[in-house]
Amino acid sequence: MSFQIEINEKIVTVKLENRKNMKHCYMRILKDDLIQIRANAYFTIYDAKKLVEKKLDWIEASIKKLSKNLIKEDEFFYLGEIRKLDDFKIKNLDLFYKKEIQKILPIFLEEFSSKMQLFPTSLSFRKNKRTWGSCNYKNGLNFNILLMKFPIEVMKYVIVHELAHIKHKNHSRDFWSLVAVYCPNYKEIERNFKNFL
Repeated sequence: MSFQIEINEKIVTVKLENRKNMKHCYMRILKDDLIQIRANAYFTIYDAKKLVEKKLDWIEASIKKLSKNLIKEDEFFYLGEIRKLDDFKIKNLDLFYKKEIQKILPIFLEEFSSKMQLFPTSLSFRKNKRTWGSCNYKNGLNFNILLMKFPIEVMKYVIVHELAHIKHKNHSRDFWSLVAVYCPNYKEIERNFKNFL
C-alpha cells in the first residue's frame, strides 16, 4: 500500500509494508522521493499518514541530508569522502570495498580487542543489507564491507559495538556502558549514519 505527499514542492511516495511478526514501526528514507514504513498487520494507511505528519520535520531534514549525499555514476564514497572510480581503476566496487576493509579493519580490531580484553573467535566480511556488524554465539564477528563508505570513526564504533557483544549478548544498560567507555560519542555517530543502510 502506498500514498503520496508533497514535501518542499516535490511529490514523495510513502510505501507501507505490513509484516505479521513485527512489533515496532520503522520508517526509512530510501530515496529523496521514497519513504518506506514497515509495521505490524494492524498498522493502517491512516496510521501511516499520522506518523508522516508527526515526523515531517525529521523527514524533511533526512531528505535534505540524503540529497547532499547523492553521488554521480563515476563517483563513490571512500572513508567519508567522495572519490572518482577512475582514480582507483575500480571495476567492481563491492570487491574493492571487501579488499580494503580486510586491510584496514583488522588493525583497529586488534587495537580495541587489546584495550577491551575481548577477543573474537573468527572474523568475516560480507555485504549485509540490514546490519553493519554482528557477533554470533561463538563470539565470531562479521562486518559489513559497506563500512568503507564512512569515516573511520564509524568503523571504530561498530568494532567497539560488536566486541562489547562478546561480553553482553544484548543491548542492556551494561552493554551500552561498556560501549561508552571506548566510544563516548557513540550516540552522535549512530545518528549520523543509521539512515544509510
